[in-house]
Amino acid sequence: MRANTIIMIVLAGVFGVLAVVLANIWLANQRNAMAQSNGVQASTIVVASMPLKFGDALSADKLREIAWPAGAIPAGAFKTTKDALAGSGARQALQSISANEPVLASKITGPGQRATLSAVLGEGMKAVSIRVNDVLGVAGFVFPGDRVDVLLTRTVRSDEGADKSFVDVLLQ
Repeated sequence: MRANTIIMIVLAGVFGVLAVVLANIWLANQRNAMAQSNGVQASTIVVASMPLKFGDALSADKLREIAWPAGAIPAGAFKTTKDALAGSGARQALQSISANEPVLASKITGPGQRATLSAVLGEGMKAVSIRVNDVLGVAGFVFPGDRVDVLLTRTVRSDEGADKSFVDVLLQ
């Protein structure tokens, strides 16, 4: 092979590697510029560091703070774990909270309150416990926390001897 050809191949390889390196540097700078000029102000928000179930007591090891876009903070969110644990007495989860899910004031009790059914009920709601078995409990399709209507179906024999069925709504 001639020396001129070898020099051209080496130069082409050097310029090719140089082009790849410069392109990577340029793309990295563009990526950083996009991240900084995005204009999104970040704030902190408290999330669960592990899954929490109904009644689990909140503590500093079960919560953590993460960066969150300031314009997208949900209502009732806590900015620091100190805020979430503030007050006299422990707070408890009123519903399941997944790991990395924001801890909202509506999902936990107030300071010193217990996680009871009455804490979960909204305005105008009532809770009633009724003994059930597999047949009455719709074979496992009704679970605690489900909303159901309670109906009373009865049959009354009329004076003529015919049966009449009635359905009364006990709870709606």
